[in-house]
Amino acid sequence: MKNIRNFCIIAHIDHGKSTLADRLLEVTHTITDREKQDQLLDSMDLERERGITIKSHAIQMDYEQDGEKYILNLIDTPGHVDFSYEVSRSIAACEGALLIVDAAQSIQAQTISNLYLALENDLEIIPVLNKIDLPSANPEEVTDDIVDLLGCKPEEILHASGKTGAGVPEILRAIVARVPPPKGDPNKPLQALVFDSVYNSYRGVETYFKVVQGEIKKGQKIKFMSTDKIYNADEVGTLKLTQVAKQSVKTGDVGYLITGIKTASEVKVGDTITDANNPITTAISGFEDVKPMVFAGIYPVETEEYEELRSSMEKLQLNDASLVFVPESSAALGFGFRCGFLGMLHLEIIQERLEREFDMIVITTVPNVSYHAFTNKNPDEILLVNNPSDLPEPSKLNRVEEPYIKASIITKSDYIGQVMSLCIEKRGQITNQNYLTSERVELSFDMPLAEIVFDFYDRLKTVSKGYASFDYHPIGFRASKLVKVDILLNGTVVDALSALLHTDNAYGIGKKICEKLRSLIPRQQFDIPIQAAIGAKIISRETIKALRKDVTAKCYGGDITRKRKLLEKQKKGKKRMRQVGNVEIPQEAFMAVLKLND
Repeated sequence: MKNIRNFCIIAHIDHGKSTLADRLLEVTHTITDREKQDQLLDSMDLERERGITIKSHAIQMDYEQDGEKYILNLIDTPGHVDFSYEVSRSIAACEGALLIVDAAQSIQAQTISNLYLALENDLEIIPVLNKIDLPSANPEEVTDDIVDLLGCKPEEILHASGKTGAGVPEILRAIVARVPPPKGDPNKPLQALVFDSVYNSYRGVETYFKVVQGEIKKGQKIKFMSTDKIYNADEVGTLKLTQVAKQSVKTGDVGYLITGIKTASEVKVGDTITDANNPITTAISGFEDVKPMVFAGIYPVETEEYEELRSSMEKLQLNDASLVFVPESSAALGFGFRCGFLGMLHLEIIQERLEREFDMIVITTVPNVSYHAFTNKNPDEILLVNNPSDLPEPSKLNRVEEPYIKASIITKSDYIGQVMSLCIEKRGQITNQNYLTSERVELSFDMPLAEIVFDFYDRLKTVSKGYASFDYHPIGFRASKLVKVDILLNGTVVDALSALLHTDNAYGIGKKICEKLRSLIPRQQFDIPIQAAIGAKIISRETIKALRKDVTAKCYGGDITRKRKLLEKQKKGKKRMRQVGNVEIPQEAFMAVLKLND
């Protein structure tokens, strides 16, 4: 056990985590030349296309130093703020962390937030200055920044380049020297922590775990503590590039388990595995419960695909424990699910994965956040409003509170003005301004979460020419003046397009939505009015004009009354059609509402 090291790699997005992980696998000869490829651990097509890590990936490396053999368990983690839950789970299974900082970009918002996650779990931090081969690298200045942040000595910071492989052997030496071996008693009853799971259509649920004490053997009867269900350990082993079956996985090691479980809901991430015949009484404290930030409805295009969508979502939840969903129904879209996501990128990725991995084409409604409503009857009782249609009538409503976040934005000092004006436009209040260096400044804002849901991140990157980094955490609820804006198509409310908006923005956004829908909904045989309304008051209207057949074409010459008679007949037909006709809303219309500023 003294020769096992469990560590993860944490950093801000695009600071070179996956590239450095590739080099570590090469230097330890875990992969052959034939298996070499960029972003080796990113197994999803989506991860490769976008160049980001979405899932954390565990892999075991064999390493020899000074004649002694070591087992290194590496977990590569995502860097985007929307996947920070993946990072917290990886950290729980490790004793040390490589903190990667880009020598050209220096410390960013997500670097700091992931560092705090690691420090809360008492991990040994090894700072690594990456990308030192870049012409724009500034190692001396960035070293000072890391010393200020961590309080370490400059010589403790390792210099490396994931691209050229420089400094990688030194990183491996530092891992062996600085990361403590796992603690735990091999002779006590089995206790293992589940930190991830995936669904395999042939073998059922594959569970990834770390043994905290005891050992897990092939064929052993094991028990999951949260469900109290007992299974047979059909196969156990460790995670190389492919799974390697073993007779047993011992204390401190990380491995996988196959029990033939077919039902996705029976395995919970953060659960404890123990021996069925000699169980322990206390479970390991798992991860903090995930707090969804953004809510949206996901509906199947065909109503009969509802059950298929449910099983797809359950399998996806196994692989992404931060996805939360409950069934709901909508008058416009039928049966579907109300889903909670950690952010807009997370929502986009889930929608893409449903399409690619399960062939499910879905309709996503306008994302919103969760509000607290209070009625005049019970001013102290909180009503949770996840959907604008749950909001009580204005006459019964006492007040509405919306969730606020503390946003931390790190940017170059040249862009302070643009970033501030963007945040103030989004109803943010500046609370702190801190110059990290003469060039870089950290701005702190209190902002409503609803304002960052749509396009905040994209616009922040635009105004700062890509130099701003952004991180946030919730700070509770505050009272706010909110109104429900309904969208009416042909006089019928489309509940999937309703939104809760701040009074000051309601008119402008209502008008923009109507204009956007007018350009996206195809023309019909009758006029379609599109209206935005607050209660009974219409605040904006656009009309999609009818496609018209020229009924007077056959009248050449003759009295005007012949033409009038035909036009009147057409007018009556259009009127009747408008009463019975229904309007098909294309999927782009639901998504376009998110991109109102384009």
